[in-house]
Amino acid sequence: MKKILLLWMALCSCTMVVAQDAWKGQWIQAKKCANKRNTWQCFRKTVQLAYKPATLKARIAVDSKYWLWVNGRQVVFEGQLKRGPTPLDTYYDEVDLAPYLQVGSNTIAVLTWYFGKNGFSHKSSYVAALLFDAQGGGVSICSDNTWDAWVYKAYGMTGDPLPNYRLSEANIRYDASLAQDDWYMPYFKPACQKAVVYDAQAVNETFGKLVLRPIPQFKDYGLKDYVRTSMEDSIQVLVRDHVTLTNHYEWRKFAPGIKVLRCKLPYDAQVTPYIKLKAPAGKVVEIKADPEHYEPNPGAQSVRCEYVTRDGEQSYENLGWMSGEEIWYYIPQGVEVLEAKYRETGYDTEIVGTFECNEPFWNELWKRSARTLYVNMRDTYFDCPDRERALWWGDVVNDLQEVPYVLSPSANLLTLKSIYELMRWQRSDNKIFSPVPAGNWHQELPCQMLMSVGCGFYNYYFYTADSSFVAPLYNRIHRYLHDTWFFDENKLIRSRKGDWSWVDAGENQDLDVVTNEWYYMALKAEHKFATQLGKTEDAAEIAEMMRGIEENFDRIYWTGSEYRSPKHEAQTDDRAQALAVVSGLASADKYPAILEVLKRNFFAQPLLEYYVIDALFRMGEPEFALQRARQRFDLMMSYDDVSTVFEYYERTCSLNHAWTGFMTTILSQRVCGVMPTLPGFKTFRVAPQPAGLTRASCSLQTPHGFIRSSFAVKQGGTTIEVTVPQGTSAEVVWHKEVRKVGAGTHKLVFKNRKK
Repeated sequence: MKKILLLWMALCSCTMVVAQDAWKGQWIQAKKCANKRNTWQCFRKTVQLAYKPATLKARIAVDSKYWLWVNGRQVVFEGQLKRGPTPLDTYYDEVDLAPYLQVGSNTIAVLTWYFGKNGFSHKSSYVAALLFDAQGGGVSICSDNTWDAWVYKAYGMTGDPLPNYRLSEANIRYDASLAQDDWYMPYFKPACQKAVVYDAQAVNETFGKLVLRPIPQFKDYGLKDYVRTSMEDSIQVLVRDHVTLTNHYEWRKFAPGIKVLRCKLPYDAQVTPYIKLKAPAGKVVEIKADPEHYEPNPGAQSVRCEYVTRDGEQSYENLGWMSGEEIWYYIPQGVEVLEAKYRETGYDTEIVGTFECNEPFWNELWKRSARTLYVNMRDTYFDCPDRERALWWGDVVNDLQEVPYVLSPSANLLTLKSIYELMRWQRSDNKIFSPVPAGNWHQELPCQMLMSVGCGFYNYYFYTADSSFVAPLYNRIHRYLHDTWFFDENKLIRSRKGDWSWVDAGENQDLDVVTNEWYYMALKAEHKFATQLGKTEDAAEIAEMMRGIEENFDRIYWTGSEYRSPKHEAQTDDRAQALAVVSGLASADKYPAILEVLKRNFFAQPLLEYYVIDALFRMGEPEFALQRARQRFDLMMSYDDVSTVFEYYERTCSLNHAWTGFMTTILSQRVCGVMPTLPGFKTFRVAPQPAGLTRASCSLQTPHGFIRSSFAVKQGGTTIEVTVPQGTSAEVVWHKEVRKVGAGTHKLVFKNRKK
């Protein structure tokens, strides 16, 4: 565990490392490359080595993705991160080639995929080029005009429907009649097609500075068999009427001569589909995720692929990943399917947290929420893996509060990457916006940006004890909070619509109240950061601003029975009541009135419903908290064919959406009661709120090791068992009784008491 922690801390400290060593590699491309959208290129270089080096680190950069082989062995499956760490710069990978090298002849082969389109998670350089630089131990293998390079013409564009504008990825059409199956093998003899140098300087105006990839290479689980397959002539599918917003099932027959091979995945995953078949030439096999899994309308089309057969037996793996519960292969007449498989890939972390209780409903919800969290992370965190793949920071704030309770610590590197990107993309007017990286988006959603600082940045620090980002980014945070937000005559923050006034989906949003609550929480976080850095003048100024909000919030917004801004004429906003509790602005004497509002108003959608449920636990109302949560999730959980949680409570829009996974946090943190009291769980509290459950247990991996906790409520008393990692301590709380424990496993028995 200590070695893992040290590695994690080392990686955290180099999140924005810019390449310093001299580059000899040059940006190269195929002579006939026209930098068109969805261009694929092959690059090869054969070198002679008199000895095998102990290590040889290759620095590799492309726009947009690459696959690497050395001596015919695959070294990297989908390398490179989407651009960019800043609006101008490019990430690069570092890969050790030494284990794959040999004395004598060595062949390096790189397949590249150039998106050629901006998206909500990628900013295009508009140049399809490769940079390869491997130097060390007397060996130098660097990209230049001696490399073989050609445009791989087997890859091309499909017709409509195309992916929606948010996605930078294209559909892939692969014509097997133009394939060069073994082009990356040492024995392949390429035609004399030498690369051309786009730019001899590795760091240039097109690609900017080169920043070391701050997260691990993606995990490759290998080719696997589907859970089950079936060949269908027609199928009943759920469709949505986008005029009336209603759902209905209808039977659909496929085009004449077409059957669909439906292949069930074990759960929603990021997969590259594989098929082996026998066919005459010219047949088109379409492959896509099950149509029900994403919104079936032109504004939400996800990626798909088309495979054009050659004559005979053949196989194909589509390298562009897709996500769903099933993969559908549309098989034309005359094509015989010999084998269908899938390769799951994803962010290199593990679901190591657990939750289990005596109610199967909550166990299944925790499981689906954890799966949703994992599927919504890769180059960055996503809102959804089908429609957008975009780092909306509202979703991220919910995600990163789940991460400590669900995933292994390597996931924290993705959070750190997201924090840096958000602030490095700060606009010249000091406003911050998401999603980033993006080449076709620049709009600020003010409340989401306040969420990012107050609940996002601070909670990351508090859960991990990693404050490495604070000093480099503090001034940017300070400029955002102090140069773009202004107080009114009541010392309350003026709400503003920004570029898109979006607080949460759903109706009756009280913008003035909610904005002040999020701003107050952002100030709380900034005050902690200023204090850490010894910025005493800033800390004093921030404290005074917080006092102004504290002294005037109730005077302006509390009506005697609810929080409401004078301008708000709609029904009372349940979000505003909940955030008053979560922020600490609402005193305990107001809890009974707030509870009545939360019992009758259900306007919060999943993004902010988390804070409603959390507020109920904070107010000491755990039974109603789970009652409300069950009411919200009941319909969603009634579908047993889905392994994730939806964008909304009903089966509409995306069926896999990050912001809805918050119950993993609630169940582990509030029901089981495991909460840090010092950063990084150096000390923590175990204060279960059973909410009517008779038993529950959870486990989570902290920087110090695993915490495990369980409770069992029986008539004779309540037993709480907790495992405390070495170097940490905990306090176990049952009602008002507190017992302190050190490292080790402890079994404590408490008498049951009434509230």
